[in-house]
Amino acid sequence: MKIIGYTRVSTDQQDLFKQKHLLLEYAQKNQWLISEFIEVEISAQKSQQERKIDILLHRLETGDKLLVAELSRLGRNMLETLNIINNLSEKGVDILFVRQPELSTSAPHAKLLMAIYSYFAEAERNYISIRTKQGLAAARSKGKKLGRPKGSKNKKTNALKAHHAEINQYLNLGLSVVSIMKIINPKLEKTVGYHSFQYFIKNEIK
Repeated sequence: MKIIGYTRVSTDQQDLFKQKHLLLEYAQKNQWLISEFIEVEISAQKSQQERKIDILLHRLETGDKLLVAELSRLGRNMLETLNIINNLSEKGVDILFVRQPELSTSAPHAKLLMAIYSYFAEAERNYISIRTKQGLAAARSKGKKLGRPKGSKNKKTNALKAHHAEINQYLNLGLSVVSIMKIINPKLEKTVGYHSFQYFIKNEIK
């Protein structure tokens, strides 16, 4: 079992050391030894790769623990945070929020908590979908031409070529296309949809 401590601050005014000390103190009380610290001094608005979230997703395995000061240290918005929690939980990783123990996935009510996390993640995805559809309908009513320009799928899948080896590795590990999308899309300038991912995997990998 590995225990990784993750600390992140957005500005110089915030103290990375305080977070690290908090996690060390928590581990000591539980007689745990933290295997590794991943420390980041960067805004939450940066990509998952820049915030080293991808390292967490790669290194943490079933039975491992992730120590974080609080929920807000992980993601740049609620949907991303919930997706990170869900991805790690699906791998069997315990996530402990030291300042918010009631939100930890190892809490006594963990199953209920994960159901709530999943509900809000799905609710926010649906909300985004509804707003997108409303925006498209408004654009159509104004006479704007919608739809994918010819050759746009190739342009989107071209963006995935730089991550060919990584995507292939995730496929070999048995990850679903949706899970791979959650890992790869934050690293791209523009997100790539499910069908484009499938097209890339079918034509470039398999």
